[in-house]
Amino acid sequence: MKNLFFTLLLVAACQWTLAQEYRVYKAPTFREEWSKPSYYPDRIVLNFGADPAHQASVTWRTDTTISQTFAEIAVADGAPKFWRNAETLPAKTELLDASSVEVARVKAHYHSVTFSDLKPATTYAYRVGDGDTWSEWIQFSTASDDKDEPFAFLYVGDTQNYILELWARLIREGYRKAPDAKFIIHAGDLVNTAHRDQEWHEWFTAGGFIHSMVPSLSTPGNHEYRSIPEWDGADAARRLSLQWRPQFTLPENGPEGLEELAETVYYMDYQDARIISLNSNVMQAEQIPWLEEVLSNNPQKWTIVTYHHPLFSASEGRDNARLREAWKPLFDKYKVDLALQGHDHSYARGRVSPGDNVLDGVNARDKTGTVYVVSVSGGKMYELRRNGWEDYEADRDRAAENTQLFQVIHIEGDKLSFESYTAIGELYDAFDLEKQADGTNKFIERKSEAVSERRFSNTIPYEDPLPENLQTILQSRYPNYAITRVSARKEENQLVFSVRLEKDGERKELSIDEQGNIRE
Repeated sequence: MKNLFFTLLLVAACQWTLAQEYRVYKAPTFREEWSKPSYYPDRIVLNFGADPAHQASVTWRTDTTISQTFAEIAVADGAPKFWRNAETLPAKTELLDASSVEVARVKAHYHSVTFSDLKPATTYAYRVGDGDTWSEWIQFSTASDDKDEPFAFLYVGDTQNYILELWARLIREGYRKAPDAKFIIHAGDLVNTAHRDQEWHEWFTAGGFIHSMVPSLSTPGNHEYRSIPEWDGADAARRLSLQWRPQFTLPENGPEGLEELAETVYYMDYQDARIISLNSNVMQAEQIPWLEEVLSNNPQKWTIVTYHHPLFSASEGRDNARLREAWKPLFDKYKVDLALQGHDHSYARGRVSPGDNVLDGVNARDKTGTVYVVSVSGGKMYELRRNGWEDYEADRDRAAENTQLFQVIHIEGDKLSFESYTAIGELYDAFDLEKQADGTNKFIERKSEAVSERRFSNTIPYEDPLPENLQTILQSRYPNYAITRVSARKEENQLVFSVRLEKDGERKELSIDEQGNIRE
């Protein structure tokens, strides 16, 4: 009897230790008022116009008690009273009333000003406010009118999940690595739930002053689209995020007459690079005539496209064949240099053949057509395609799982350098493109400079680990089933694991507690 007592005591102690030591994820909570607007300007974001040497726009938010607002701008100077030379411009004000939308529950005024006739290669300071209450003075620089002037920019894939928790460290590390970056490309899925105002507040809070200093070029992902049953009924079509157009002031040089694509399909010429945003979510075919026009009448040396859904998917179980068939022929025809994509929550970089226009005497591995990159910057991760790009008529040269990444792209004359970094600043991938006289690119592989490839198998576990004794119980009860997903939670100070089992296409979902009790 005494031995039994000590055995039970030991078992209880082990279970208590497991419950105490096992780290269970708990999402942070935010009080509803945290994301609400006030009289003070917030969510200040800078966007370039189509001509970033001479145009930039600023957008910000207040509550609806503030209706008349302004932006002031001056050429920045080391003298503190540079503001004596400032110009005051009235803002355009737009009401966003989403108070009846459950996930938004917000009513706000968005204000915007477009600065025109700016001087190239000049540092400006601006501030926004209502004439009495002002933001701080914020600085940015215009593009040079010298096409060969070197510049760099940042590119990030999906933010989407754990935005304030995990994306904050990533974008801030990106800014630290490339403080002179002239703009940031966001390749879609900036948030997880299109109209959810709290998530947008997380995005703006995570980026902080970076959003107001480094212009954003944003393209929407599938998570920027969601129906609004409160407005349109239960079976309504998806809409672009209610916040998208009020909170960004992006170029409006997209396809004429297609209002649904406004401020999602556009282009910007930054010195000798044409940056094109496409919308891979809707009206893919309708964008083709506009895209061909923008590509065929392109005086810039470098052409970079960004959109959300990859033409060559990185993750298992995905293939955007229709999109690839629609857009890749144009990318090939007009020698698009770089395609920056998101969606797949893993990393893949590869390239396609340059076609028939090949330089004599150049090894086949040293020339390239479009280089395609898929990347992820947030904390949600997927598995890579097991066969790489073998069935895509493309070569995948570098890949990663379970890793937050940002990318820095440098352009100087005939050379484009691409570098991908982890969230702690490790070089993960790199290559150079050198523009040849006939418009093709010489490819220089630099991944040997980077850290070893990262996979789920050699990184900190993404899925919650299932204790070995519970694995044994499940494998005994369900022989030949593979444990494919585990999620841990606490219920009344006891650990409970939600487990997915799979065998020959059959799937079981069950729970098992730390004592081994199973609930199907």
